Amino acid sequence: MSSVQANSSPSADAVSTRDLANAIRALAMDAVQKANSGHPGMPMGMAEIAVALWTRHLRHNPRNSFWSNRDRFVISNGHGSMLLYALLHLTGYDLPMAELARFRQLHSQTPGHPERGAAPGVETTTGPLGQGIANAVGMAIAEKLLAAEFNRPGLEIVDHHTYVFLGDGCMMEGVSHEACALAGTLGLGKLIAFYDDNGISIDSEKGNIRSWYTDDVPRRFEAYGWQVIKAVDGHDVEAVDAAIRKARREKARPTLICCKTVIAKGAPTKANTGAAHGAPLGDKEIEATRAAIGWPYAPFDIPDGIRAGWDARESGAAREKKWARLFRRYQREHPVLAEEFRRRSSGELPAKWPAHCEAVLAQTLAKAETIASRKASQNAIEMLAPALPELLGGSADLAASNLTLWSGSKPVNAAQGGNYIFYGVREFGMCAVMNGLALHGGVIPYGGTFLVFSDYARNALRMAALMQLGVIYVFTHDSIGLGEDGPTHQPVEHAASLRLIPNMDVWRPADSVETLVAWMVAVERGRAPPRGPSALLLSRQNLPFVERGAEALAAIRRGAYVLVDAPQPRAVLIGTGSELQLAMGAAKELQSQGIAVRVVSMPSSTVFDRQAAEYRDTVLLRGIPSVAVEAGVSGGWHKYVGLDGAVVGIDSFGESAPAADLFRHFGLTVDNVVNAVKAVLK
Repeated sequence: MSSVQANSSPSADAVSTRDLANAIRALAMDAVQKANSGHPGMPMGMAEIAVALWTRHLRHNPRNSFWSNRDRFVISNGHGSMLLYALLHLTGYDLPMAELARFRQLHSQTPGHPERGAAPGVETTTGPLGQGIANAVGMAIAEKLLAAEFNRPGLEIVDHHTYVFLGDGCMMEGVSHEACALAGTLGLGKLIAFYDDNGISIDSEKGNIRSWYTDDVPRRFEAYGWQVIKAVDGHDVEAVDAAIRKARREKARPTLICCKTVIAKGAPTKANTGAAHGAPLGDKEIEATRAAIGWPYAPFDIPDGIRAGWDARESGAAREKKWARLFRRYQREHPVLAEEFRRRSSGELPAKWPAHCEAVLAQTLAKAETIASRKASQNAIEMLAPALPELLGGSADLAASNLTLWSGSKPVNAAQGGNYIFYGVREFGMCAVMNGLALHGGVIPYGGTFLVFSDYARNALRMAALMQLGVIYVFTHDSIGLGEDGPTHQPVEHAASLRLIPNMDVWRPADSVETLVAWMVAVERGRAPPRGPSALLLSRQNLPFVERGAEALAAIRRGAYVLVDAPQPRAVLIGTGSELQLAMGAAKELQSQGIAVRVVSMPSSTVFDRQAAEYRDTVLLRGIPSVAVEAGVSGGWHKYVGLDGAVVGIDSFGESAPAADLFRHFGLTVDNVVNAVKAVLK
């Protein structure tokens, strides 16, 4: 480590923007060096941009990182996490210097990439490039919709911007195209992005990025419908400040500020090289950098005067206090709206939610419909949405197939708010934007596509699970039952794959009642622990209504339950989704042959796995042979049937044919299930 000693502090009046920027540079290079791991180049290169935004424009309160009307700030190029940690520490958030010195260490508040919940002020988990900008689009949509719903003349209680930093890597990732094109179409005037145009990525040496990246980024974003402010000197605080002011004046379009920067600005030999992207600078280079930028202070030493120049605690508290006065006026003039805004901002469900759920469940039981579970899902939305005004739907150009529209759906567009987003053919973008909607708060997003296309959105699904976001995925056409479209559209491995994502609840309901319960649990899961996303896997083909007793009805919420029982059963049949009917048919046939079996419906193995061991053993009867049946890969079911059990499934891709022919072709028949039970009994 450098041998530089601490010097006397400049006074607050003498602090320059150069001092403020160099504080970021010093903290970034010192923390990365101490960890012997990290990415110092981006924080050092974007330091002046951060000074302009955070000291002159960003509205936030370090003493309350959950203030609903704060500006949102996202680092999409999340490898530069030390920039964010430095900003949070310097402006007064509860992130002590000791945590910066523990950068990338076990259980620190400063992990290698920003993680929501690790430190106050971190709005989203970023790192997979491109998703941060997509999250920011979702945040800006949420602000737009809530403002349209709640603001009244002179009482704009929802009025904040979303700012995002992104680099070449984010620009190259396709999800940025999906999300940014949508942002332009929706006219998100309060979304402002800063493009760190430094011409460097991991594989490049000086200037070589153009061997594989020659996009005309300004023209690309102009084509999306963005305002583009070109060729801003990213190391000139005044130039960046002027660009931000221009961006804030634009009301109808999002803005991209293209900032020319030097990666690792200030480092004598490693600036403007790929070597500065993802590795410590080294002790000698850090010492030389300190001399070059005029930073005569020891590692992790920030003089009081420079701290005072960054400190935003008093100004932030004053901003929130001013907003609180406005909200008190709003409460007096619009008390019902004010209470609804408070409820939704805090993430509470309506007080009438439990009673409403009981009523719609009774209606569904009374109808006893034989319908596709995708249609049952639409019916559930139709019944639940009137009691849940924060429900915000959407589909990736498959609304008529996913059945995600309901009678009260109002399309969102540039001119107006609404409660339904037509995302276009943008599955990854849709799910990443949904994450941003959930992160912002005040809405519960759901979005639909075919289950097979969950592959396109996979990393956004993973990020939702990692961040414990209560988003709801409506994945229809859940098996070979979709028929003639063939193996390209038939998801055989997708249910099993989604079940592998930690903290992802996967529901494959067998009828209208299980579908409704899955919807209820998915909504509630986003509001209370264990929080997380839910995937509803729904059929294209009709599924018969299942008769069940009161005890079984109450147990659906537990993920699996005894549907049909027999005295002293010799085997357990486990069915899920459309294949529950095969299990029930096999049980009836076996009963006629004098073989007693229990039928277990398992709409959600992930929920079932969270139940107490005592309940799980009571349902599955450990020690008795089991057979599971699902129109998908068999591997995941062996944890339930054990070595002595069997799985009737599909361990190959599908075929193009009518659904009934496919089920027979792949052996998904009552006879095969019966034979499987007899085999395990032998």
